[in-house]
Amino acid sequence: MHLDVVDLHSFYYRTKLGRIAQRALRERIVGMWPNTKGQTVAGFGFAGPMLRPFLTESRRVMNLMPGQQGVMPWPDGLPNHSVMVEETLWPVATGTVDRLIVLHGLETCERQSDLLNEIWRVLGPGGRALFVVPNRSGLWARRDKTPFGFGRPYSLGQLESQLRKHQFVPLRQVSALFAPPSHRAWVVRSANWFEKFGGKLSYILPAGAVMVEVTKQVHAPKRPGLTEAVRKPLKALGGVAKPVTGSVQGSEAILDK
Repeated sequence: MHLDVVDLHSFYYRTKLGRIAQRALRERIVGMWPNTKGQTVAGFGFAGPMLRPFLTESRRVMNLMPGQQGVMPWPDGLPNHSVMVEETLWPVATGTVDRLIVLHGLETCERQSDLLNEIWRVLGPGGRALFVVPNRSGLWARRDKTPFGFGRPYSLGQLESQLRKHQFVPLRQVSALFAPPSHRAWVVRSANWFEKFGGKLSYILPAGAVMVEVTKQVHAPKRPGLTEAVRKPLKALGGVAKPVTGSVQGSEAILDK
C-alpha cells in the first residue's frame, strides 16, 4: 500500500535524514539527466523533491501523485504542478513524456504490472524512465522509520528482470543512500562522505536505494509479403541484347568472298 503524502512530505522536508536522502538522490538524477531543455519531465509517486531542478529549462513538468497516497500542491511558492491520478490510468497522452522519475511508486503499488504498462504507454520515442526503489540488501529497507522501509524491496537483478518482462531495456544503474538510516549527529555530519565513497564501501555498507534507467523497447510492425511493391520487375533475360541479323549477313558475305 502507498504511504500517506503527509508522512512523505514530513520526512523529506522536516527531518535531517530526509534532507540527506533528498540531496543524495537528486545529485544522482541530475548527473544522469543534466539537460532537459524543451523536454517533458514527469514524476510518479512522491517525486516532487527530485523534480525541482528541472523546472527552469524543461518544457513541462508534471508531478503525478496516486490517489491512494494523496496529493498536495507542489512546489511551494510557485504555480502548482501536482495532479492526483489513478495509479494505473494517467491523464497523459500516449508517447509524450521524455523523462520520468518513479519514486515511492513501484514498490508500494499493488498492481505493479498494470503500472509498468501505463509507464510504457506514456513514454515517448527515445524517452527514459528512472526507477528508484529500496535495495533489498540495504539498511534502509530494514527500518520502517523511513519511506524506504515500506513496500517490496528489490535487488538489482529482480528489478531489471521485472522491467524486461514489460518491454523495457535497462540502460544503466546507480546506487545511492550509503549513509546509515540514522538521525545521529555523526551520521548527519558524515553523510556527504558516505555518498562520495559509498561505491568503494558497498561490500561493507550496501546502498539504501537502487536506481535503474530504462527506455522502452518497440518492435517493428510485422507485415505480410514485401513492404514496397517493385515498380519495374526484372524479367528473365531482360538484359540480354537481341541479335542483329544485318551484321550476321554481312559476315557471311565476307566469307563467301
